[in-house]
Amino acid sequence: MGKLAVRALRAVLVVVLAGTVFVQALMLWALISGNDPEDGSLPLTPLRVITILGIGAAQVAMVCVWRLVAMVRRGTVFSHAAFRYVDAIIGAIVAAALVWFAVTALNAPGQRDDPGVTLIMGGVGLAILGVALIVLVLRTLLAQAVARDVEAAEMQAELDEVI
Repeated sequence: MGKLAVRALRAVLVVVLAGTVFVQALMLWALISGNDPEDGSLPLTPLRVITILGIGAAQVAMVCVWRLVAMVRRGTVFSHAAFRYVDAIIGAIVAAALVWFAVTALNAPGQRDDPGVTLIMGGVGLAILGVALIVLVLRTLLAQAVARDVEAAEMQAELDEVI
């Protein structure tokens, strides 16, 4: 991974992370201050709490990606230490899917005339879970690469002893 790609990814992560912290702070302020009365169309307080939690899940994933990129730059990504970050990303994606299903459940009573919206939102939740499964497959590939790396190191050590 080139230096330019790493810098660009880190710049994007910093901007997005700062933006999400700002949005979380605004949501939290709206919850605490009570300055934004609900108009009755949707239960805004639960939606704000769900939004704060969903953004938190995204932030966890971004921090883990940052750590994995650092491991790539150091050449240590093919180690057992990388698994904790990949597992955290999978957990964050599953948490995001659960948050999305909560939004779908809150929105469903307002969609009695058009239940297709609720079905579409449920499909989006399933797609988010599909992303978690893709990352799980990539974790399996990482596990295979780590095993091959360990095997290669052992073979190299044996070869060094012979020579």
